[in-house]
Amino acid sequence: MFSLSQRVQYIANFSMTVGLVIVALIIGSSHLDFFQKGILRNSQAAIANIKPIVGFRTSRFYGAANGHPKENTRIAFDLNTDLSGLFNWNTKQVFVYLTAEYNNTEKGTLNEVTFWDAILPDADHAIIKLENTRSKYSVWDYTGDLSGKDLQFKLHWNVQPHVGPLMYGVAQGDDIIVNVPKPESKV
Repeated sequence: MFSLSQRVQYIANFSMTVGLVIVALIIGSSHLDFFQKGILRNSQAAIANIKPIVGFRTSRFYGAANGHPKENTRIAFDLNTDLSGLFNWNTKQVFVYLTAEYNNTEKGTLNEVTFWDAILPDADHAIIKLENTRSKYSVWDYTGDLSGKDLQFKLHWNVQPHVGPLMYGVAQGDDIIVNVPKPESKV
């Protein structure tokens, strides 16, 4: 008949196959749930009252080199969105982040910087209403200054499931374009 090692190998292979089929069914049903709700295409966000705050920093952690100050930009903004539709039984958490895109005129490239982010652990925390909130991060442009550049703001999200691949998306809303003013003086 079969030896003990062949029986163990058969049981292990069968268990692995059943486990992979279950994981595939979980991933498929989770994605199907999102597509039926239309959430991946229709999440909404209202970003408003963006006020750039430009200053100079001398720390190397803020882009300065050899004690020469570097222009740093922060923002104050309002954000109103409901991302509770991104949660289902397979969602572990949702990572949300506010970015700005701008063209680098020297290199002719499109750059994207992150001003704010948050981790939403469950649907109860998915309704975000922020007013006059300061950005979490201070950003700078490596090749020059951000002042005088037009920043286009977008709210991105990343669904992190218990089982399956990450899902990324951008919340729909008005195109918010803000011009960064020139700073008044160097520190």
